[in-house]
Amino acid sequence: MSVDTVSLTGWGRTAPTTAVRFRPRGYGEAAAVVRGRGSRGVIARGLGRSPGDAAQNAGGSVLDLSGLARIGGVDAAAGVVRCDAGVSLERLVRVLLPLGWLPPVLPGTGRVTVGGAIGSDLPGSDHRRAGSFARQVSALELLTADGEVRTVLPGTALFDATAGGLGLTGVVLGATLRLRRVSTGLMSVSTERAGDLDDLLARFTAGGDRLPYASAWVDLTARGRATGRGILTRGEHATPDMRPAHAGRTRLSQRSGAAPGSSLLPGLPPLPGGLLGPAAAALCNEVRYRCSPPARTGELRPVSAFFHSSDALPDVRPLYGRGGLVRYRFTVGYGQEETLHRVVRRIAARRSPAVRAVLQRFGAADPGLLSFAAPGWSLELDLPAALPGLGRFLDGVDEEVAAAGGRVCLAQDSRMRPETAAAMYPRLAEFRELRARLDPAGAFRSDLSRRLGL
Repeated sequence: MSVDTVSLTGWGRTAPTTAVRFRPRGYGEAAAVVRGRGSRGVIARGLGRSPGDAAQNAGGSVLDLSGLARIGGVDAAAGVVRCDAGVSLERLVRVLLPLGWLPPVLPGTGRVTVGGAIGSDLPGSDHRRAGSFARQVSALELLTADGEVRTVLPGTALFDATAGGLGLTGVVLGATLRLRRVSTGLMSVSTERAGDLDDLLARFTAGGDRLPYASAWVDLTARGRATGRGILTRGEHATPDMRPAHAGRTRLSQRSGAAPGSSLLPGLPPLPGGLLGPAAAALCNEVRYRCSPPARTGELRPVSAFFHSSDALPDVRPLYGRGGLVRYRFTVGYGQEETLHRVVRRIAARRSPAVRAVLQRFGAADPGLLSFAAPGWSLELDLPAALPGLGRFLDGVDEEVAAAGGRVCLAQDSRMRPETAAAMYPRLAEFRELRARLDPAGAFRSDLSRRLGL
């Protein structure tokens, strides 16, 4: 096991803190770290893709699980796979797809580990059908505060606290995942432009769930009658009869890559670091919107290009400047569309340089005590952390979201206040009580847990 002292941040590169990092080679070494933890506790960390401080632990220990990455055999009869928590979803897709299987829930990046997807209970673009990631887990192996490894099953209090529990109930070491059978490595994709936010919401709902995967890019720099305009993308798994007549046998294994027109800054040369200002962002968004066809159906894309197109692009974080980026994601329920409208108008009126903004629809709430997804609309956006007055501005948005019964995503948060989190998550007291009972000495801690009093 390697050990070093490092300065760590989340993917957003804000608020670095120093911790002792352990890289175990097996479950026994991981358990030894938990048993020998210091007074500042320990937190698990995967590939560091959480934008905020959920996988940081100032002055304490960080358990880097990226080396625990074994994938067991696929049980074709049961449609399940057993894997270590350090396996990335990108690698899981690469291994499973040639066998005719996929994880049923894939978030917007493949560069997140199975353990991280469980700890954050990540939703995908088919949440209305499949729920979040933890719903596809049939069992998990959890290293608890006493240094023991437990098998935890869905429907138990410990499972519900661990799903979306941000690593604060223990260290997920492995999981058994249910899989989805697919017959090709392609997706049949439809895209359409919407002229404003009302038009975009109407197009979302008009399609129903005929195509299970749906998300939209929203232009948060457009104002006036174009406020909230966007591009809606929907998809389904392609069947062999959907392939072009001239194509050969459809391969299950497909090379990953960005889909045409999916670039964050399409048609523009690279910008110098830190120059993502309002004018540049508005120009990027204008080009992206105009370059998208008004409507297109039946386009075939490789699975990875559909789900993880941004992973094939260069690292865009330097565009946000040395201060890093703040990712803000919130959800409000159906019937609260006016709140969504007000937030979009506020961002547009402020001329915030937002080039990445993703709108999704969620279905039934997930069972995790701190799971983010709930029935309604979710908007996720990135902003430069160094924007003047950004903290006060987002505090105001927090209040508006909370007043509408919505919530901000804890797994991606880097700046929310503890009283706001308590107002948004009604089961937080239940989560705290369970943690106090199972981990009275506070073995598992993070910068986020201290900041929000979790």
